[in-house]
Amino acid sequence: MNVLALKSNALLMVTAAIWGFAFVAQRVGMAYVEPFTFNGIRFALGSLSLVPLLLLSRGEAALSPMGKPPAGPKTVFWGGAVTGIALFMGASLQQIGLVYTTAGKAGFITGLYVVIVPMMGLFWRQKTDAGTWVGALLAAIGLYFLSVTETFTISVGDFLELAGAFFWAGHVLIIGWLSPRINPIRLSFWLFAVCSVLSLLTAFCIESVSLAGIFQAAIPILYGGVCSVGVAYTLQVVAQRDAKPAHAAIILSAEAVFAAFGGWLVLGETLSVRGLWGCGFMLSGILLSQLWGLSRR
Repeated sequence: MNVLALKSNALLMVTAAIWGFAFVAQRVGMAYVEPFTFNGIRFALGSLSLVPLLLLSRGEAALSPMGKPPAGPKTVFWGGAVTGIALFMGASLQQIGLVYTTAGKAGFITGLYVVIVPMMGLFWRQKTDAGTWVGALLAAIGLYFLSVTETFTISVGDFLELAGAFFWAGHVLIIGWLSPRINPIRLSFWLFAVCSVLSLLTAFCIESVSLAGIFQAAIPILYGGVCSVGVAYTLQVVAQRDAKPAHAAIILSAEAVFAAFGGWLVLGETLSVRGLWGCGFMLSGILLSQLWGLSRR
């Protein structure tokens, strides 16, 4: 494994840890502000936190070691807009879902995007091996044990997290294509700004935005904005310049474990034996779907 691969792996693992504990911050923040308000402010903070880096990196060549040509202004604009919309949808569904489910369950269900990434890649004519389908089956069994009750119903929160997983998968695929062609700081700033504007517009239309609530949720919002958004998403974009989307998804799936650990450590959340079996099946499916292809190569 070369130095670039080691660097990208380390950055992706740090990203997974920050994101995992962000589920806890998001649940705590929801006690004071509503979902779109929380996301709008945290993504605005994430975007603003990149301004100094954006100024320092002006004029930096976008060409990566992978040899991809730099993107033109039109690609930057539309690519950032589409990525920002995918981020807005995934983050919104995740944040609303956290009102009705635990941080640990949200982390594992969101992690299903790792299985969804190669399956969605079929639309871009990317090959999908048998490991992906076996992994998807194991993940589906895990989802059943974790979220589906004996009466064959699934909670609203778990369903929203599942729907959001598809948008996170699209987000990973789009970044995998864009990041080698665009300055990662520039791309992060643009997509955070798009997500923030969409979230704030929605908040002012359907929520009661309160300054008192925002101040009470200051610490969770700061963690979610500066650490989870400004730092972690940028690390993801930087790391994916030298890592394929499916490989990046393997490491990023560790956020589910960090989310469950954080939920237990900070919020005292626990899972039933049935839920633990579900987590085990889901994690096995997530890892198998990616490691199968790597072992064959």
